[in-house]
Amino acid sequence: MASSTKSFLSSIIFLLLLLLLQFHSSAGQTRRKGVYWFSGSEFPVANINSALFTHIFCAFADLNTNTNQVTISSSNAAKFSTFTQTVRQKNPNVKTMLSIGGGSSNPTNFASMASQPNSRKSFVDSSITLARNNGFDGLDLDWEYPSTPTEMNSFGTLLTEWRAAVVKESVSSGKPRLLLSAAVFRSSNYYGTPLPVSSISNSLDWINVMSYDFYGPGWSASSTAPPAALFGSGGQVNGNAGIREWIQSGMPANKIAIGFPFYGWAWRLVDQNKNGFYAPANGAATGAGISGGAISYRDIKTFIAANRVTPVYNATVVSNYVYSGTTWIGYDDKQSIAAKVSYANANGLWGYFGWQIAADDDSSTLSRTASTT
Repeated sequence: MASSTKSFLSSIIFLLLLLLLQFHSSAGQTRRKGVYWFSGSEFPVANINSALFTHIFCAFADLNTNTNQVTISSSNAAKFSTFTQTVRQKNPNVKTMLSIGGGSSNPTNFASMASQPNSRKSFVDSSITLARNNGFDGLDLDWEYPSTPTEMNSFGTLLTEWRAAVVKESVSSGKPRLLLSAAVFRSSNYYGTPLPVSSISNSLDWINVMSYDFYGPGWSASSTAPPAALFGSGGQVNGNAGIREWIQSGMPANKIAIGFPFYGWAWRLVDQNKNGFYAPANGAATGAGISGGAISYRDIKTFIAANRVTPVYNATVVSNYVYSGTTWIGYDDKQSIAAKVSYANANGLWGYFGWQIAADDDSSTLSRTASTT
């Protein structure tokens, strides 16, 4: 009896120790905090407070349509070559990612490149060389978006070959393997065409889910709406639904980063007395800081101060808005950002990323809120 009791107690102690080790392992995991820097913003790299981030994406390298090689424009060459060195002055441990493509690039060019073995190899080999020569820790693909079954298959094949190539290069060079990520559609299904989730999961270290631009005056002109709502109902597009689809399709939660915007969208109200979500509107508003309906967070702050208005936070959908006269702006403020980071933590996501650092205000309000939540 004494022997069996001793054995039982030993088993209990072992299980408690195992649970304690698992707790410490989980608690010790570093939450990832990402942000994009966009060269077109003219925001100085030296002004990035890299202490607020674990990963910074340098955007964008280009795809040469003649050679299918990844290139850096002459206007960006100097900034990109010193990017890692510069941001590590404030945070020696920050990881840097060279991002390729972007929303202004032609998706047809990526589809053409990814369709053939030789052109894929040109892309893959040149991207690795470029990342190594410029001191980056990894590569990020921003192809917006593969949209047909054929393109999805090509996308999956490209990622598989990319992963094999960075592994091979790491072995031959003796250097740590380059990290791989991609900025992807808000859900794992692009308007009826499924993304190659298995290839994405097996090949990439994580994905940056673009959980924003759900609504904007350029494509949903007749009414205001939360541009980057976390939750929604009745068919409203929202971030949680997209994240859930990714996970249900087989993407591990810890390989998913949720994205949020450091900018908003401005509509022109039809009637300034009807000014909540889904109020009648007539396209994009105009005014200081508004370009094509888009407005940075720093300019939203200026708008609020100049018009002496009070923003509204809707905790149900997780989104902010503010209005003055017929100008109505939907955006993410501190409350929305904090709620989204808490959501990422609670759901075991890889972390988050913001687009883009130059649109934050001079106090880095959104970046600081995300980093300290």
